[in-house]
Amino acid sequence: MVELVLKYFPELSDEQRRQFAAMYDLYAEWNAKINVVSRKDFDQLYLRHVLHSLAIAKVCAFDAGARVLDVGCGGGFPSVPLAVLFPEAQFTAADSIRKKIAVVEGVAAGLGLKNLVPRCVRVETMGERFDYVVSRAVTAMPQFVGWVWNRIEKGQRGTLPNGILYLKGGDLAEELALTGKRWDIYDIPRFFDEEFFETKKVVYTAR
Repeated sequence: MVELVLKYFPELSDEQRRQFAAMYDLYAEWNAKINVVSRKDFDQLYLRHVLHSLAIAKVCAFDAGARVLDVGCGGGFPSVPLAVLFPEAQFTAADSIRKKIAVVEGVAAGLGLKNLVPRCVRVETMGERFDYVVSRAVTAMPQFVGWVWNRIEKGQRGTLPNGILYLKGGDLAEELALTGKRWDIYDIPRFFDEEFFETKKVVYTAR
Protein backbone atom coordinates (compact mmCIF):
# COMPACT_ATOMS: atom_id res chain seq x y z
CA MET A 1 0.00 0.00 0.00
CA VAL A 2 2.54 2.55 1.16
CA GLU A 3 4.69 1.56 -1.86
CA LEU A 4 2.38 3.77 -3.90
CA VAL A 5 3.59 6.83 -1.98
CA LEU A 6 7.24 5.73 -2.20
CA LYS A 7 6.90 5.30 -5.97
CA TYR A 8 6.42 9.06 -6.37
CA PHE A 9 8.19 10.31 -3.24
CA PRO A 10 11.32 8.13 -2.96
CA GLU A 11 13.26 10.69 -0.91
CA LEU A 12 11.25 10.22 2.28
CA SER A 13 13.06 9.96 5.61
CA ASP A 14 12.68 6.82 7.74
CA GLU A 15 10.31 8.73 10.03
CA GLN A 16 8.13 9.83 7.09
CA ARG A 17 8.03 6.26 5.77
CA ARG A 18 6.98 5.05 9.20
CA GLN A 19 4.23 7.69 9.40
CA PHE A 20 2.84 6.93 5.94
CA ALA A 21 2.90 3.18 6.69
CA ALA A 22 1.10 3.74 10.01
CA MET A 23 -1.79 5.63 8.37
CA TYR A 24 -3.62 2.52 7.21
CA ASP A 25 -4.10 0.95 10.65
CA LEU A 26 -4.84 4.29 12.30
CA TYR A 27 -7.52 5.17 9.77
CA ALA A 28 -8.92 1.63 9.93
CA GLU A 29 -9.24 1.91 13.71
CA TRP A 30 -10.87 5.34 13.60
CA ASN A 31 -13.04 4.55 10.60
CA ALA A 32 -14.58 1.64 12.52
CA LYS A 33 -15.80 4.17 15.11
CA ILE A 34 -16.55 7.18 12.91
CA ASN A 35 -17.04 6.56 9.21
CA VAL A 36 -15.04 9.23 7.36
CA VAL A 37 -13.75 7.09 4.49
CA SER A 38 -16.45 5.08 2.71
CA ARG A 39 -16.19 1.35 3.42
CA LYS A 40 -15.93 0.40 -0.25
CA ASP A 41 -13.17 2.96 -0.69
CA PHE A 42 -11.07 1.96 2.27
CA ASP A 43 -8.84 -0.64 0.60
CA GLN A 44 -7.90 2.16 -1.83
CA LEU A 45 -6.91 4.53 1.00
CA TYR A 46 -3.40 5.19 -0.33
CA LEU A 47 -4.52 5.76 -3.93
CA ARG A 48 -7.73 7.74 -3.44
CA HIS A 49 -6.89 9.69 -0.33
CA VAL A 50 -3.19 9.75 0.58
CA LEU A 51 -1.64 9.99 -2.90
CA HIS A 52 -4.46 12.22 -4.15
CA SER A 53 -3.71 14.64 -1.30
CA LEU A 54 -0.01 14.61 -2.18
CA ALA A 55 -0.72 15.81 -5.73
CA ILE A 56 -0.69 19.29 -4.16
CA ALA A 57 2.97 18.75 -3.24
CA LYS A 58 3.80 18.13 -6.91
CA VAL A 59 2.44 21.61 -7.68
CA CYS A 60 3.79 23.56 -4.68
CA ALA A 61 6.34 22.70 -1.99
CA PHE A 62 5.76 24.57 1.27
CA ASP A 63 8.62 26.39 3.02
CA ALA A 64 9.54 25.88 6.66
CA GLY A 65 7.15 28.02 8.70
CA ALA A 66 4.51 28.29 5.95
CA ARG A 67 0.99 28.38 7.44
CA VAL A 68 -1.39 26.09 5.57
CA LEU A 69 -5.14 25.86 6.20
CA ASP A 70 -7.10 22.77 5.10
CA VAL A 71 -10.76 23.77 4.72
CA GLY A 72 -13.41 21.08 5.20
CA CYS A 73 -10.69 18.59 6.03
CA GLY A 74 -13.06 15.65 6.65
CA GLY A 75 -10.85 12.88 8.03
CA GLY A 76 -7.70 14.90 7.36
CA PHE A 77 -7.23 14.97 3.59
CA PRO A 78 -5.21 16.65 2.22
CA SER A 79 -3.69 18.05 5.45
CA VAL A 80 -2.51 14.84 7.19
CA PRO A 81 -0.42 13.49 4.28
CA LEU A 82 0.90 17.00 3.54
CA ALA A 83 1.87 17.52 7.20
CA VAL A 84 3.91 14.31 7.06
CA LEU A 85 5.58 15.40 3.82
CA PHE A 86 6.34 18.95 5.03
CA PRO A 87 7.23 18.57 8.74
CA GLU A 88 8.58 22.15 8.93
CA ALA A 89 5.34 23.76 7.69
CA GLN A 90 2.40 24.46 10.05
CA PHE A 91 -0.99 22.96 9.19
CA THR A 92 -4.46 23.78 10.51
CA ALA A 93 -7.14 21.22 9.66
CA ALA A 94 -10.57 22.85 9.91
CA ASP A 95 -13.99 21.21 9.70
CA SER A 96 -17.32 22.23 11.22
CA ILE A 97 -18.26 18.61 12.02
CA ARG A 98 -16.92 17.63 15.42
CA LYS A 99 -16.69 13.87 14.83
CA LYS A 100 -14.52 14.39 11.75
CA ILE A 101 -12.14 16.53 13.78
CA ALA A 102 -12.04 13.74 16.40
CA VAL A 103 -10.67 11.42 13.70
CA VAL A 104 -8.02 13.96 12.65
CA GLU A 105 -7.02 14.45 16.30
CA GLY A 106 -6.68 10.71 16.80
CA VAL A 107 -4.73 10.08 13.60
CA ALA A 108 -2.44 13.09 14.13
CA ALA A 109 -1.69 11.93 17.70
CA GLY A 110 -1.07 8.37 16.49
CA LEU A 111 1.36 9.60 13.84
CA GLY A 112 3.09 11.98 16.25
CA LEU A 113 2.35 15.00 14.05
CA LYS A 114 3.47 18.10 15.95
CA ASN A 115 2.82 20.45 13.00
CA LEU A 116 -0.92 19.87 12.57
CA VAL A 117 -3.66 21.49 14.68
CA PRO A 118 -7.22 20.15 14.16
CA ARG A 119 -9.96 22.76 14.69
CA CYS A 120 -13.72 22.32 14.84
CA VAL A 121 -14.71 25.64 13.31
CA ARG A 122 -16.52 27.21 10.38
CA VAL A 123 -13.74 28.73 8.33
CA GLU A 124 -15.61 31.96 7.60
CA THR A 125 -15.57 32.76 11.33
CA MET A 126 -11.80 32.33 11.74
CA GLY A 127 -9.70 35.39 12.47
CA GLU A 128 -6.22 34.08 11.63
CA ARG A 129 -4.45 34.46 8.32
CA PHE A 130 -2.56 31.81 6.37
CA ASP A 131 -0.10 31.57 3.50
CA TYR A 132 -1.92 28.80 1.64
CA VAL A 133 -5.38 27.30 1.68
CA VAL A 134 -5.77 23.69 0.54
CA SER A 135 -8.96 21.70 0.12
CA ARG A 136 -10.60 18.81 -1.65
CA ALA A 137 -13.94 19.29 -3.40
CA VAL A 138 -15.75 20.92 -0.47
CA THR A 139 -18.17 23.23 -2.27
CA ALA A 140 -18.58 25.26 -5.47
CA MET A 141 -15.53 27.42 -6.13
CA PRO A 142 -17.20 30.87 -6.02
CA GLN A 143 -18.53 30.12 -2.52
CA PHE A 144 -15.21 28.62 -1.44
CA VAL A 145 -13.21 31.64 -2.61
CA GLY A 146 -15.65 33.87 -0.73
CA TRP A 147 -14.99 31.94 2.48
CA VAL A 148 -11.21 31.98 2.34
CA TRP A 149 -9.93 34.89 0.27
CA ASN A 150 -9.47 37.28 3.20
CA ARG A 151 -7.77 34.53 5.24
CA ILE A 152 -4.80 34.46 2.84
CA GLU A 153 -1.76 36.65 3.41
CA LYS A 154 0.04 37.97 0.34
CA GLY A 155 3.63 36.83 -0.08
CA GLN A 156 5.44 33.63 -0.98
CA ARG A 157 6.15 30.87 1.54
CA GLY A 158 6.72 28.06 -0.94
CA THR A 159 7.57 27.36 -4.58
CA LEU A 160 4.46 29.29 -5.69
CA PRO A 161 3.15 32.62 -4.40
CA ASN A 162 0.68 32.29 -1.50
CA GLY A 163 -2.80 31.30 -2.62
CA ILE A 164 -5.36 28.50 -2.98
CA LEU A 165 -4.49 24.92 -4.01
CA TYR A 166 -7.65 22.89 -4.55
CA LEU A 167 -8.18 19.27 -5.58
CA LYS A 168 -11.03 19.00 -8.07
CA GLY A 169 -12.30 16.71 -10.83
CA GLY A 170 -14.10 17.07 -14.14
CA ASP A 171 -14.70 20.12 -16.30
CA LEU A 172 -14.06 23.22 -14.23
CA ALA A 173 -13.88 26.08 -16.72
CA GLU A 174 -17.32 27.55 -16.02
CA GLU A 175 -17.11 27.22 -12.24
CA LEU A 176 -13.63 28.78 -12.08
CA ALA A 177 -14.67 31.64 -14.36
CA LEU A 178 -17.43 32.57 -11.89
CA THR A 179 -14.83 33.30 -9.19
CA GLY A 180 -13.39 36.26 -11.13
CA LYS A 181 -9.85 34.95 -10.42
CA ARG A 182 -7.16 33.68 -12.77
CA TRP A 183 -6.52 29.96 -12.23
CA ASP A 184 -3.76 27.61 -13.26
CA ILE A 185 -4.95 24.04 -13.81
CA TYR A 186 -2.55 21.14 -13.26
CA ASP A 187 -3.74 17.75 -14.53
CA ILE A 188 -2.77 15.15 -11.92
CA PRO A 189 -1.89 12.54 -14.63
CA ARG A 190 1.17 14.73 -15.30
CA PHE A 191 2.47 13.53 -11.91
CA PHE A 192 0.81 10.16 -11.23
CA ASP A 193 0.01 7.51 -13.85
CA GLU A 194 -2.78 5.56 -12.05
CA GLU A 195 -6.08 5.51 -13.94
CA PHE A 196 -7.96 6.88 -10.91
CA PHE A 197 -6.43 10.32 -11.57
CA GLU A 198 -7.52 10.53 -15.20
CA THR A 199 -9.92 13.48 -14.78
CA LYS A 200 -8.47 14.90 -11.56
CA LYS A 201 -6.74 18.25 -11.21
CA VAL A 202 -5.05 20.64 -8.83
CA VAL A 203 -6.28 24.19 -9.42
CA TYR A 204 -4.28 27.13 -8.15
CA THR A 205 -4.74 30.86 -7.86
CA ALA A 206 -2.35 33.34 -6.27
CA ARG A 207 -3.41 35.87 -3.64
